[in-house]
Amino acid sequence: MASALRPTLLRQVHAASTTQRASSSLIASLRTSQQTPASLLTSRVSRSAFQTSAARKILPPLPQVIRGGVNDPAPVPETHPSHGSYHWTAERAVSIGLIPLTVMPFAVGSLNPLLDGTLIGLTILHSYIGFGAAITDYFPSWRVPKVRKIADWANVLMVFIVAWGYYEFETNDVGVTAGIARIWRAGANAKDAEAQIEKKVGGGPLDRL
Repeated sequence: MASALRPTLLRQVHAASTTQRASSSLIASLRTSQQTPASLLTSRVSRSAFQTSAARKILPPLPQVIRGGVNDPAPVPETHPSHGSYHWTAERAVSIGLIPLTVMPFAVGSLNPLLDGTLIGLTILHSYIGFGAAITDYFPSWRVPKVRKIADWANVLMVFIVAWGYYEFETNDVGVTAGIARIWRAGANAKDAEAQIEKKVGGGPLDRL
């Protein structure tokens, strides 16, 4: 009797366990389906709060290619003083030299063209070095060689264009330091002009009446 009931009990237990597993998997899938839209909505809201355009990568991902083996050393670029210690020393010297040249014209009030020329030259050199470093970081030659060449030549071209503009401003106008001083004192000069106009108007025949 017991041997006859044993297969029936085993089938019932197996069917109950299968039903329980199916129901648990169904509940888990329903939970994930309910949680997924909320997480997507949260990510979209947080992204749209700071970004209004579509997310697009500037550079496409490179093909996944393994070069060499595990025992091959990593390639090390060749060192050169002009792109290393000399470059960093010159950049720091230019940055430090710009501090007194920026303060001196406004503190002393000198309108020396030589001082203006030195300030302009160091400003252009400092900008050229800064843009060159940004081009080197964001446009590596091993990945985008054509864009790198275009960016380098554009940086050099902008040096000549800005230098020509500064030269025209120095020779045909008041110069950099005098122009900045006039802009800085524009508000005070406007107030003085208004005060003089008010004095003239106040001392006229209308005021006497």
